[in-house]
Amino acid sequence: MLTKAHRIDGMALSEIVAITEEAARLRAAGHDVLALSTGEPDFATPAHICEAAQRAMQTGQTRYPATAGTPALRSAIAQQAGVEPGNVIVSTGAKQVLSNIFLATLNPGDEVIVPAPYWTSYSDIVALSGGKTTVLPCGADAGFKLTPAQLEAAITPRTRWVLLNSPSNPSGAVYSADELAALGTVLACHPHVWIASDEIYDLICYAPFTSFRVACPDLAERTIVINGVSKAHAMTGWRIGWGIAPAELIKAMIAVQGQITSGACSISQAAALEAVTGEQGHIAERLDAFRDRRDFVVEALNAIPGITCPVPDGAFYVFPSCAAVLGQRTPDGTTLDTDADFCTYVLAATGLAIVPGRAFGLPGHFRLSYAYARADLEDGCARLNRAVQGLTSNQRTTS
Repeated sequence: MLTKAHRIDGMALSEIVAITEEAARLRAAGHDVLALSTGEPDFATPAHICEAAQRAMQTGQTRYPATAGTPALRSAIAQQAGVEPGNVIVSTGAKQVLSNIFLATLNPGDEVIVPAPYWTSYSDIVALSGGKTTVLPCGADAGFKLTPAQLEAAITPRTRWVLLNSPSNPSGAVYSADELAALGTVLACHPHVWIASDEIYDLICYAPFTSFRVACPDLAERTIVINGVSKAHAMTGWRIGWGIAPAELIKAMIAVQGQITSGACSISQAAALEAVTGEQGHIAERLDAFRDRRDFVVEALNAIPGITCPVPDGAFYVFPSCAAVLGQRTPDGTTLDTDADFCTYVLAATGLAIVPGRAFGLPGHFRLSYAYARADLEDGCARLNRAVQGLTSNQRTTS
């Protein structure tokens, strides 16, 4: 019998992936299922990026690449960030960048502060690296954002990192330059704490975007910015992300990456180079499309009794509250006690797959991705409305 390592105790497939795969299974079995559960743009990778990959194959760029990334791609990223190539590592997706960070720096019991809601893999990556996640709930009343007071109260001698995500998955929250600077003021007093800023959605932002490195330049020597081409350039399958950090951290991360994957795919790196340096017209066009989709979804969801949906400032998700419908009964008499119960009911009743807020560390909500075609979003919101309309109150009247 297999004995699992303790480091993966309680670890399982991401709830986002599990829900999406269940939806695919049901669809393959002939059921009418619509999944709005995955953060993957429905747009194609732009043609000029694909053509760059073809040229790379045709010119023989098919051998082992340098572990830290091809010199051309590292240089291009570094130039845009105003750093040296030695401050850049290219990895197989932003998830590997995060894994490299924590595998390279955490010892057992070290703490990582993570505001909730957070992307589901954060806590598991920290746990796999031997660390402990300190989750700080940041509700809708705070704009789903961490406050300086919360941060100050959470820092201990064992805190090694604060992990921020702006624009946020799942809430779409965007920290302003002033808000980041206020967090930086707290962190300036705690030199043992480093900052990991996940900015993968920086080009999908409807409000002014400021990188943490720009807002807090005095903390650059203990900051890493995580980014990549997956979201803004519709390149999820190409698997290219990168980190921008002090050289000492980059060297430690290269040591980790060299024993796990070595360098990221050479053809994908050639495509990413074109994405970073080539024609950028698709960014604005697609941002306009995402904004239109956001506005439609927010209005449609807020029209559903019991659903409250704030307007996100970035990314392509909404994170509405379903708290007002919890406690109600489904047509078969089942009481919905949790957001997971609600999402399970919606899938069973209407074939719509969405993700419960518990997966992101903040129950009472659900995530719906609007990275889908308008027709799918209209269909999805209609299904959700039908599901909610089918609920009845558990309150009993007396005469």
